[in-house]
Amino acid sequence: MKYIGAHVSAAGGVENAPQRAKEMGATGFALFTKNQRQWKAKPLSEENITTFKKRCKEFGFNMDAVIPHDSYLINLGHPEKAKLQKSLDAFLDELQRCEQLGIKMLNFHPGSHLKKISEKECLRIIAESINWSLDQTEFVKAAIENTAGQGTNMGYRFEHLAEIMDQVEQKERVGVCIDTAHAFAAGYDLSTEKGFQETFDEFGKIVGFENLLAMHLNDSKKELGSKVDRHESLGDGLIGWTPFELIMADPRFDGIPLILETPNPERWPEEIEQLKKLEKRD
Repeated sequence: MKYIGAHVSAAGGVENAPQRAKEMGATGFALFTKNQRQWKAKPLSEENITTFKKRCKEFGFNMDAVIPHDSYLINLGHPEKAKLQKSLDAFLDELQRCEQLGIKMLNFHPGSHLKKISEKECLRIIAESINWSLDQTEFVKAAIENTAGQGTNMGYRFEHLAEIMDQVEQKERVGVCIDTAHAFAAGYDLSTEKGFQETFDEFGKIVGFENLLAMHLNDSKKELGSKVDRHESLGDGLIGWTPFELIMADPRFDGIPLILETPNPERWPEEIEQLKKLEKRD
């Protein structure tokens, strides 16, 4: 089974996210457990936690199907110690919030070198940051998201993801989340069946499907290799429906959250329904 959903709003409290996901026909969902554009947030209350868990159960959401995204402010590869520590503290808080809610994974962008250190050094710092954070938590997994390579962001090559994971000590608690729009913008041509197969053959060899924890299903407004991160609704961008049809037919993508971050939320129910139909067809 594939868990198909979208990144839903947690406005008014995280406990509201499951119902919003259910209302759009989702079988999985993503959310922010705090405001993604602020460093700090008030702690989750017992009511937040209890009601979130209750509603996930009530609406049939397996915790394997839920994957929060961390704050956009966090840079786990920051070259400056004081600013890196600020990111570490915020990231640890995000992981702890997941564990309070019973959530098994946290999705995050790896980090940026800001032109102050080498890519290799940045990847090392990212891995050290993950190690530090996992050592202080119990079970939540770190799901590293591939990036479009915009600016000085790391993680736009499969080799980057593999190099980070290779330096993480708790191997069973690290994996990746692949964003289709980011992959396309980074130069992986998912728009044709041939390109799709070549891309995921490469992914299998370098990262490994056993390390695929989730995916973000997004079309792209920008061209192949542009390194510009701009999402589009499925079928309306430069990627087209081909890779999403192939993902739905491929058992290698079973059992993980497949999350829409497309720019028109009013179309999410339609997109989810279309993905479900593609899964049933095969």
